[in-house]
Amino acid sequence: MTEPEQPLSRRARREAEAAAARRRRGRSDAETPTAGTPEVPPALVPPVLVPPALAPFADAPMTTEPAPTELLAPPAAEQPPTAATTVVGAADAGASSEATAESAPRGIGAFVRAHPRAVLATALGVGFLLLATGSLFAGIAVGSAQGAPVPVATETPTQEPDPRVLPAAIADPSRLRTCSVAALAGDERLSRLFASVVNVTTGEVLLDRSGSTPVRPAGSMKVLTAAAALAVLGPDFRLSTRVVAGSTPGTVVLVGGGDATLSRLPAGQESVYRGAPKLDDLAAQVVAAYALANPDEPGITSLVVDATYWSAGDAWNPRWNRDRIAAGIQAPATALMIDGDRADPRQQISPRSNDPIGRAAQAFAEALAAAGNPAGVPTISSGAAVGGTVLGQVQSRPVSTLITQMLTNTDYVLAEMLARVTSKQLGLAGSTASLTAAITGALNPYGVATDGMVVTDGSGLATDNAVPMQYLAELFGVINGRTANLGIIMDALPVAGTSGSLAGRFGGPNAVARGAVTAMPGDLPTAQALAGVVRAADGTVLTVGFSAVREGIGTAGRDAIDSLTAAVFTCGDNLSNN
Repeated sequence: MTEPEQPLSRRARREAEAAAARRRRGRSDAETPTAGTPEVPPALVPPVLVPPALAPFADAPMTTEPAPTELLAPPAAEQPPTAATTVVGAADAGASSEATAESAPRGIGAFVRAHPRAVLATALGVGFLLLATGSLFAGIAVGSAQGAPVPVATETPTQEPDPRVLPAAIADPSRLRTCSVAALAGDERLSRLFASVVNVTTGEVLLDRSGSTPVRPAGSMKVLTAAAALAVLGPDFRLSTRVVAGSTPGTVVLVGGGDATLSRLPAGQESVYRGAPKLDDLAAQVVAAYALANPDEPGITSLVVDATYWSAGDAWNPRWNRDRIAAGIQAPATALMIDGDRADPRQQISPRSNDPIGRAAQAFAEALAAAGNPAGVPTISSGAAVGGTVLGQVQSRPVSTLITQMLTNTDYVLAEMLARVTSKQLGLAGSTASLTAAITGALNPYGVATDGMVVTDGSGLATDNAVPMQYLAELFGVINGRTANLGIIMDALPVAGTSGSLAGRFGGPNAVARGAVTAMPGDLPTAQALAGVVRAADGTVLTVGFSAVREGIGTAGRDAIDSLTAAVFTCGDNLSNN
């Protein structure tokens, strides 16, 4: 049976055509092999292994494309003529085609003999591919047999805490301020300056010079006394002076309640304490009431004076300078006195005495006689009331008015009265020793810490008072807000170049701050102080606390304080802490 013709590949066809051409030129393939294509002996051609699944197709006509490893040339019709192909004439082309068709090899064996190198390369590639695939699956099998790796627990070392203190949050950038008052703060006239300046709106401390260190506040201590009195007594509280019947016939007892404004001036005349209660009013009440209660013996023959509301022995602070008595600035702080113990009730600065109680007792005895006491001027003695019917009573102006009088006129006596009455109303002794607890306890509700504060009087005359300037600056932030009746203090404070004890200050270059500084000054032989509110040129509201300590600091230090304050006014919120 004749094997059917099989289509030849393009390369086989070309080789067949070339062989036919050589035969026509009298050359045989056996004598002259094609250059570059050596004849492979049949014994060396490897057998073609056909997988069982492909056996039925082994002898089928080959209609597939050439093996992937065979390099294909363009078809003869598309290939440009070369030197090798031009030797064949057009007449030979038809004969070559016929010869090729007759002698073309057929079947897989013929294909292998025609293309031994291609078949060998293909076989080697397939073998290599089979070996690689087998190795891959063998590795997978071995790995699967060994199983998945088992995780091993390891102990995580404990991380040591970072010893550095890290902020809970990154702070906002601070404004770069360029207005410096360093030269004025370092003025030799101030010696050692303690200072704090706070922006009321932001709470930011703009200037700090040992502001947290407790230092003598001088007269600015009165602000703390006023705030404490408002917290404990309230703005409507009034101080009372009364007279009760004594334990023996003809005796009355004058009981002092801490009102230093009681005046001996007659009705229609005003002392420095405008609207103060009158001694002659009290005397008239007593004479009438006693006569009504004792119609048979209406005369008052004995006057007992009770000034034990707090101890009279504690009336003079050993830190005070006694020269101030004759200078008309201060008097012993007794629970009974008249006109602040002034020699002239109409003058703010007027000599005082060493015995305010005695002066008040004498004036009242004379007032009894003037009021019509049948017994005239009674005898005077000291003692304590033991009850008894109230025969008469007068009251001071409300605390709000007393605070205004104290701050506007820098009244040291009123400051001592308010401090000690505050102590008594808190259940304390009203003594010098009680004032730290009384004043700080009263101030605590305002929300400003009073740590480290020492208070031994209400006026600031004592050199052992100690208050941080930062505290004063922060307290003035609360006062400026006018909460809890503190607006009373704000309205009563002196104003630079305008009122009170600041009326004659802030002259010359410092006049720029006139009307813009509302503050309480302090003047001691060893300290100059100023604490209050500055409404700066740029509209910023600042609070300040200044205290300069130096022996003999005098007016030179006061002027230096004014210059510093005026500079703060000019800088406003651009005030630098450098």
